[in-house]
Amino acid sequence: MSDPIADLLTRIRNAKTARNRFVDFPFSKEKMHIVKILQEQGFMDNFLVDEKNGRVRAFLRYGKGREPVIQGLKRVSSPGLRRYVGYQSIPRIHGGMGVAILSTPRGIIDGQRARDLKVGGELLCLVW
Repeated sequence: MSDPIADLLTRIRNAKTARNRFVDFPFSKEKMHIVKILQEQGFMDNFLVDEKNGRVRAFLRYGKGREPVIQGLKRVSSPGLRRYVGYQSIPRIHGGMGVAILSTPRGIIDGQRARDLKVGGELLCLVW
């Protein structure tokens, strides 16, 4: 697998479209930081880590009428073409209703926190 973050986003997108309650994916620290940010921002309910098998099960959040909270996911930076942004040019997604996830010198953080810390970095993905 050449792009594990794109694989994670595709798994979440497919589970959301099929209205599955959860999504399973292989464990990595990078993916766990992304899932924790999604949980903090209210896009996911919870996640379970199976250390024995190296798997993670993340539970998606749904609203009324079983409508998924996550409306869209987009991978911005890829291994073949990295996209970097300064803290002034971090995008605001749908007027603050979405979240930009960045890899910065301070770790993987969301766009609002990066603006507050005044750090830029690699724009990994957008979620709304």
